[in-house]
Amino acid sequence: MRILVVDDDFDARDLLEVTLESDGHEVVTACDGEEGWDAFQRKSFSVVISDWRMPETDGIELCRRIRSSDSTRYCYVILLTALNGKARYLEAMAAGADEFMSKPYDPDELRARIRVAERIIGLQERLNGLEGVLPTCMYCKKIRDERSRWVNIEQYISQRTEALFSHGVCPDCYLKVVKPELERIRPQ
Repeated sequence: MRILVVDDDFDARDLLEVTLESDGHEVVTACDGEEGWDAFQRKSFSVVISDWRMPETDGIELCRRIRSSDSTRYCYVILLTALNGKARYLEAMAAGADEFMSKPYDPDELRARIRVAERIIGLQERLNGLEGVLPTCMYCKKIRDERSRWVNIEQYISQRTEALFSHGVCPDCYLKVVKPELERIRPQ
């Protein structure tokens, strides 16, 4: 995953970068909220880990900007802070943070929270795949899947969701297809 680390403390930022890169993540760092916001606008990140207290733009304001951005991809936001308490936690959640961790953080706990972020980002990507544009044949209505195979819509959706299908006939098709066929086989 591509992770943006935003912290004005060089040592804290460097330690996070080394820890995350050793776990196989691509890490971009920023030394304050403004630099973090600029990086966020230039690249797509799955996760942003930000310190709360920083000069210029703090972590709370960065989180608010991320949540109000036009990004189509969800970004998981973790705020790290020496501040703690219920009021701070609620403020972070109200700003749109997904996680709130106290400093000094436990690296194993951070890794666990990153795994949660990976699951949520993965679910979001699956959902986006279902909400996005699906290449559909205008005649038979089959959908081209990610392997460029043409499959019927029920198969496509059933393999990607828990949706079940039941079939019926809409009023328009009843009048255009079913009724004429019934009249043809059962003359009045």
